[in-house]
Amino acid sequence: MDKSSKIYVAGHRGLVGSAIVRALQSQGYTNLLTRKHAELDLTDQAATRAFLERERPEYVFDAAAKVGGIIANDTYPAEFIHQNMLIAGNLIHESWRTGVRRLLFLGSSCIYPRDCPQPIKEEYLLTGPLEPTNRAYAIAKIAGVEMCWTYNRQYGTKYIAAMPTNLYGKGDNYDLKTSHVLPALIRKFHEAKEAGRPEVEIWGTGKPLREFLFSDDAADACVFLMNLPEHRFIAICGDSKQPALINIGCGEDQSIKTLAEMVSDVVGFKGRLRFDTSKPDGTPKKQLDVSRLSALGWKPKVSLSEGLKLAYQQFLEKQGHRHSSARSGQRGEG
Repeated sequence: MDKSSKIYVAGHRGLVGSAIVRALQSQGYTNLLTRKHAELDLTDQAATRAFLERERPEYVFDAAAKVGGIIANDTYPAEFIHQNMLIAGNLIHESWRTGVRRLLFLGSSCIYPRDCPQPIKEEYLLTGPLEPTNRAYAIAKIAGVEMCWTYNRQYGTKYIAAMPTNLYGKGDNYDLKTSHVLPALIRKFHEAKEAGRPEVEIWGTGKPLREFLFSDDAADACVFLMNLPEHRFIAICGDSKQPALINIGCGEDQSIKTLAEMVSDVVGFKGRLRFDTSKPDGTPKKQLDVSRLSALGWKPKVSLSEGLKLAYQQFLEKQGHRHSSARSGQRGEG
């Protein structure tokens, strides 16, 4: 990508999208295209078509999605499959119509079978049943992978699907009803410390194994992939047997119990952990095989211990902004 190329980042206010914008800006890209949801609803095909016909971006990062943790996925499966299938379908199809040169579609490691061999290779896609709690979201993302692959084969497009592991970082969602496990743990331990509570409840047994990647590292990997030389990029675009799919991760995992203990230490919570085994664990183990990405020359920069400190600092800054805004509002009303 040239520094002046027109680049559209869909979902630029989300965890991954905002990190991609930061990565592009830090590397000197000057022609970035973004739209808030209020300005462009990607579930609306006519609006998506009009936008891409008018703007004609050369490159598209599709980080737009309806996302959430176990509770949200299990409670609102219809919204998760409907909205995510529309976003993927509209953006990929209209990118083809308007001649987008390269597109990167972001999915999630939940697309792989629940009881997948570990670490998870790209070719394990569609080889077994999905995790029931996020099946609807996973199927929508699988549809996006399939669209990239089929459009490449039928129309000669250069679209790839990148599957990141569990992400966390700046701009994360800390709502306990809709967040993923790591930001939920940060908020739980922080609030327990502030309230002086003796314990923090953790869902499940604490035994499931999870891999985590700092969002800025994931964004760096996405920009790296989009900048690959032509022959290497085309190799990821798939063929008659291999989908246009590549994993993004660090290649290391730890138990939820270990993760909770790490978060507890970073936050400074001195109480005990209580595991509610009546709550679901989700997939037993989910570690990506990142050998394809590593072979291309990319590796993460931020360790989990360092990333947790950064994430907690960003959480505190976000909380401080909220508190100051609330105080300003109270004074104004008075």
